[in-house]
Order: sequence, then C-alpha cells, then structure tokens
Amino acid sequence: MRNRGANAAVILVDGPSSIVKISPSKLLNTLTGTLWDGRYKSSLVQAEDYLLLCQRYIELNPVHAGMVDDPAHYRWSSYRANGLGQNDPLLSPHDVYLQLGQEAAARREAYRALFRPKLDSDAIGDIRLALDQGQPLGNARFIDSIERATGMRREPRARGRPRKAVKSDDADG
Repeated sequence: MRNRGANAAVILVDGPSSIVKISPSKLLNTLTGTLWDGRYKSSLVQAEDYLLLCQRYIELNPVHAGMVDDPAHYRWSSYRANGLGQNDPLLSPHDVYLQLGQEAAARREAYRALFRPKLDSDAIGDIRLALDQGQPLGNARFIDSIERATGMRREPRARGRPRKAVKSDDADG
C-alpha cells in the first residue's frame, strides 16, 4: 500500500516576496525550534519619532515586493484600518496614531498623507540595521536611556575576540 502523504508538500512563505516549496520529510529533518523560529526580527522602537516611520516601512513592504500596487490591497495590512477606517477587532490604535488628528476622519487623512512621499533611503537603512543587529531604533536620548536601563551598549562591536594590547619596548628603561 502506497503512503498517500509521500508526495505532499509544505508551502512556506519566506518574507513578503518569496514562497518556498519543501517536502514534509525535508522540513522535519532541517527545521529546529518552532516553525517561525528565526523568521521574524524585532527591535525596540522609540514611538514618538519612529513608530509611524516603521509602520510605513512595514505596510509598504508588499508594495515594494510587487505583491500589490497599494498597501490597502494587502490582506494582512493594518493600512485599511488606519488609513481607510475599516474596522479590525485585532487592532487597537497607538497613542501616536491618535495624535494625528482630533477626529477619526482627520487621523485617517493624516495617515494616508504619510504614504504619499517615498520612504527616505537613510530611514530604510536605519530600520534594517536595527532589525538585523537587534538594536533599538530611536534618537540619541532614547538610545542612552535604553543603554542605561539594560547596561548594554548599542553600537555594534567588531566580530571576534578583542585583540591583545601590544606592549611597546621603551628604549630608556
């Protein structure tokens, strides 16, 4: 009797732009940890200066990946709730979003206006660097407060073991 599951395949979405097809046996033999282990990255974000920038970055990812032509067309985007007022019981507005306007219509208009200009390449680089290195994203005062609270420095260090100090020969001694 033939095993019906032998030809089965598992489809994994690897980021917003690619789909990977893998056999179940290979999946079981190659994965460690949870299914999503290592797939998602996070970074502590200073809300006042960077939250809306990060939301733009995230909600524009499907557009940049060519999956949709507008962030409102991506099924799992919060853009429809924040920019168009579509009810989503899974979302609760952040205080930074609420400060975009007194009335709901004004907030939605202000949110949509954030998406008109192109994202600055320096800002994209800052977000990606923070995510890749697991570093907080914010201004100098925010970074200092995080360093003090955690006792850890933010700036990336050189890879590997620190070099030994070289003793200099003193001709006089």
